[in-house]
Amino acid sequence: MTQSDAPLILTAELPADLHRRYTGLRTEHFPPERNYLEAHVTLFHALPAQCEGEARSYLARLAGEVPPISGRVEGLMSLGGGTAIKLTSPDLLALRDEIADHFHGMLTAQDQHRPRLHVTIQNKVTSKEAKALQAELAGQIEPHDFAFPGLALHAYRGGPWEFLRRFAFRGK
Repeated sequence: MTQSDAPLILTAELPADLHRRYTGLRTEHFPPERNYLEAHVTLFHALPAQCEGEARSYLARLAGEVPPISGRVEGLMSLGGGTAIKLTSPDLLALRDEIADHFHGMLTAQDQHRPRLHVTIQNKVTSKEAKALQAELAGQIEPHDFAFPGLALHAYRGGPWEFLRRFAFRGK
C-alpha cells in the first residue's frame, strides 16, 4: 500500500482515564499477534485516501464548532468471537451522520451504516474464550457517563495505524 492510497480511519477519542483502562484490557485479553492498537472507537473504517486534505479541513472546522460530546459506558458487549465495552452516544452518532452526509458517495458499504459504538478489548477468539472473559469481567464494567474529547484521523497501512491528526472538540 503506497502513501497515497492508504484508507483513512476516523475514530472518536476516549477520555484519558478510559483510554488507559481499556488499552490495558486490550493488552491483557486481545490476541497479542493481532493487537497493534490502543483502545479506540471507530466511526469510519475506510474513507478514501484522496479525501485526506478535505477530511482534515472539514473535521477541523466541525470539531471547532462542537463541544465535548456526552457518552455513556453501558457495560459489556459480546462480539461472538470477542468482547467489547458497549457505549452509547446519540450526539456522537448524529455528528457521525453529518460526516457521512458530507462524504456521501465516497463511503464503503461498511461505512454507509451507523456503527454500534464500542471499544473492542478481545477479538478473533473462540466463543468459549469470549464468554469466559465476559463472565470474568461481569460487574467490573459499571455504567457511567463520560465525554468524548475529540476525533482522530489515521491512515491504514496494513497493520498498526498511522496517526495523522487529532481534532479536539472546542465549541461551546
